[in-house]
Amino acid sequence: MPRPSHDTTLIWLLPEPAGRQPRYSRARIARQAVGIADAEGFAAVTMKRIATELGAATMTLYYYVRNKADIVALMQDAIFEDVLIPAGQLPPAWREALTLITRRTRDALISHPWAIASLNDAQLGPNALRHYEQSLAALAATDLSYPQKTELTGIVDDYVAGAAAHAIEAQERLRAATKNPALVAEAMTYGQRLLATGEFPQLQALAEEALATGRQPTPLENQDQQFEAGLAALLDGIAKRYQC
Repeated sequence: MPRPSHDTTLIWLLPEPAGRQPRYSRARIARQAVGIADAEGFAAVTMKRIATELGAATMTLYYYVRNKADIVALMQDAIFEDVLIPAGQLPPAWREALTLITRRTRDALISHPWAIASLNDAQLGPNALRHYEQSLAALAATDLSYPQKTELTGIVDDYVAGAAAHAIEAQERLRAATKNPALVAEAMTYGQRLLATGEFPQLQALAEEALATGRQPTPLENQDQQFEAGLAALLDGIAKRYQC
């Protein structure tokens, strides 16, 4: 029998429906919800829509989840599953291990551009804990204390989240530019007019240098390069500050 929607028990503490052959699973429901959000945005994720995509009656879902909060928790945990390093593949050296974790995390966030803004209230699930466990395991060979490890992983997480957010913004701007090339042309003309005033000598020099090279990276290429350069600088700073 479905649980009441106002029940605040953690979804992770509630057993899935019993039966020899349950028709659905929470993992399948979560992946369906993530797919809807990827295609149409987080706002499109509703119990009714998920049920429709699964070919089920809406009430059927209430045997597996109680409300949207449960769905959000399952969606976040599904994304964290994609972040996890497969067993036995975490490099032994801390720098290489953190680099691999950060790249996978950024890739997962960019693949689900709605996630950063939409999953802040999600109940942390088992895959979130596994991700944090891997982040600590990446530092296991160092002499850092646990307070230092938690501080360091927080610094790295903040960098990755910020870098992913900027990359997502660049993607959105690129999509908007593709849909409205006239607006882009107007913006470029306006920008050139501002540079011609002489009030922006540094930007003018940057524009002239870019023009002289004959090649400018696309916004997404620039984001990738900037992420790798920033990550290398961050890890260099960590190695020096924490002497690891």
